[in-house]
Amino acid sequence: MTRLSKSESGSLALSRRGFLVAAVGTGVAFSFLTACETGDPNAPAYEPTQWFAIDANGIVTVNIIRAEMGQHVGTSIARILADELDAKWEDVRINHVDSDPKWGLMVTGGSWSVWQSYPLYSKAGAAGRAAMIEAGATALGVEAASCSAANGEVISGDKKISYRDIVRRGGLTKTFTQEEIDALAIKPVDQRKLIGKPVTSLDIVEKTTGAAMFGIDAKVEGMVYGYPIIPPTRNGGQVNYVMDPAAKEIKGYLETVVLKDKSNTVPGWAVVIGETWWAAKKAAEAITLEYQPTDTMEVSEKDIQDHGRKLINDASKGVVLATGATNTAPVFRAAKSTLDAEYTTATALHFPMEPMNALAFEKDGKWEIHTGNQWQSLVLPWLAAALEVPETSIVMKTYRLGGGFGRRLNGDYAVGAALASKAIGKPVKVVLSREADSKFDSVRSPSVQKMRMAFDKDNNVIGMEQHVACGWPTQVMIPAFMPPGEDGKTYDPFAISGADHWYSVGAHKVRAVSNDLANATFRPGWLRSVGPGFTNWALESFMDEAAHKVKADPVQFRLNLLRAEGANAGTAPNSVGGASRQANVVKLAAEKAGWGQPLPAGTGLGLATSFGQERNMPTWVACVARVNVDRATGRVKVEKLTLVADAGTIVDPDGARAQMEGASLWGLSLALHEGTEFENGNVKALNLGAYTPLRLSDVPELDISFVESSEVPVGLGEPATTVVGPAIGNAIFNAVGARLRHIPITAAAVKAAMS
Repeated sequence: MTRLSKSESGSLALSRRGFLVAAVGTGVAFSFLTACETGDPNAPAYEPTQWFAIDANGIVTVNIIRAEMGQHVGTSIARILADELDAKWEDVRINHVDSDPKWGLMVTGGSWSVWQSYPLYSKAGAAGRAAMIEAGATALGVEAASCSAANGEVISGDKKISYRDIVRRGGLTKTFTQEEIDALAIKPVDQRKLIGKPVTSLDIVEKTTGAAMFGIDAKVEGMVYGYPIIPPTRNGGQVNYVMDPAAKEIKGYLETVVLKDKSNTVPGWAVVIGETWWAAKKAAEAITLEYQPTDTMEVSEKDIQDHGRKLINDASKGVVLATGATNTAPVFRAAKSTLDAEYTTATALHFPMEPMNALAFEKDGKWEIHTGNQWQSLVLPWLAAALEVPETSIVMKTYRLGGGFGRRLNGDYAVGAALASKAIGKPVKVVLSREADSKFDSVRSPSVQKMRMAFDKDNNVIGMEQHVACGWPTQVMIPAFMPPGEDGKTYDPFAISGADHWYSVGAHKVRAVSNDLANATFRPGWLRSVGPGFTNWALESFMDEAAHKVKADPVQFRLNLLRAEGANAGTAPNSVGGASRQANVVKLAAEKAGWGQPLPAGTGLGLATSFGQERNMPTWVACVARVNVDRATGRVKVEKLTLVADAGTIVDPDGARAQMEGASLWGLSLALHEGTEFENGNVKALNLGAYTPLRLSDVPELDISFVESSEVPVGLGEPATTVVGPAIGNAIFNAVGARLRHIPITAAAVKAAMS
């Protein structure tokens, strides 16, 4: 079978004659000479912890549990460990591991990878350094206290020994308990040699030469291809009958199986089996299926949004988050003035360039699932329920992802491949077409939000409310991840995060409402930036409206509210500085963009800010958008985006910039270009002819910078996505006086708002 390519260990062993010359020329101690003379080049690798190993060639292999989808996550994590280990970067390799309970939670999303990995891998590296120093001291005949480590060597005065030769000596048995690892100190900032410095990505060669293996590349002897026929609605599908006489005339068609899925992950799937994928697809087009009618077969986008409004207006629905003083009613009754507004967002698709795929088969009593996936720990229980086997009988083999963006958090496609394989007793490789993927996508739910703000006689903000109704992906797929709100009822944190902001607004109510019609119509998913993609659209647009209402400068209005006090003061280790750090990026972005300077007619600047994904992992970011609006057509041209981020320690500068670039352009795409709607129970746009993401010709100038910081490194994959949309909306208002409250923003909507 085809698997991920593994990098081979590198350097050639030094010859005896060459070593003796080098030893004499550099005055190497006799103890070092003896170590090399007696070393075993075939000695087993040493694993101080499960997170890495050092082999007899000195190669350090770091085990990576995060999915690689173009963000160089392996390089980022490996450098965290290598810096603490004091390894030579050219001796470091990465190994993306298969699923195994020993790795704990395997998930790549929420901008969590570097943030969650930093304490784990830095401590693992520190443990390895301690073990190398201890073993190196023994080899050199000195006290460990006299030794230090640098560049893959243990050094004591004029004596030194390499990690390679320590491993070759053998006898390395030291391991660490969790308590011992927790007690280890990591380097101070000024001693870092790899973190924050330019390095070559460890997998760049295989990515650029085509050697990297993606899920769609997986092959195994004797496999056949499966093409799923997707039912008219995402949920509740049930096949009444299959007619395939025309398909039997297609060369390579084998059979059609209707899946019986006890996990209810792929309801209504019929998988057409062919000798080739093309044969399976052509046969699928010739097959007639009849489905049982479902309750959602006539649901539209408007139905979903109207239902959300109805739920918001029912005070008994939803969950109020514990944001402090949540009793806003008396504040609004006593207010001198108030502001109310409604904001909405459309259904958004993922469209990763590599289509959904999975190869599945059983071998020697073990199920192998070959696929690219972002959340193995989520999918394994579904596979176990569907196949009716224990999770320990399933392994998910790891491959590169040709785009994830949250779509591959939900590995439903793997369940379809596994059930098809079980049904026919052969390895089956399922690949979805663009149209099939769109119909079965875990879309970002349409949302409707009600915003309210109360002011006193001096126009000070004294109260605020944000009510958000949408589909809840966590409720549908992993309800155990839902925390309790103020009244003990649980809510989906990924559908409301961003609304629990760092502004000091007095009484503050945040209410999360599950749109049950959305949940019934489709399986809501996590799309890049998740909740803040829509909560921050409403929040930052509304903040701008509030500033204009009280005739305040929008930048200064925000700065006045971003006060590091009370709950907004921040806490160690993740949010040290609190709201003051968000205020700082606002000031910096405004200054860099030339806020307040004269602009041509029809051109405006708009600002928005965010703390990224979650309050316990804040990435402070601000964006100023410069746009030009054609008054005759309403067409919006984004000329420049200026972004400033405070993400704590920047582990991988090149990767951090790439993440900010990609996230900001995705935010622009969602703001002006992307979006579809539900029609007759499923999405209307099925391919890129109807669904039109940002084109290259519409990419603006990008000015991206980072605040220099030694604080905890936090996530950068998504935060920039959340600020671009409202910054554009606010810029449009400043350019032509048109206030937009729905994304994507169309030229027609701008023209209508101007009039």
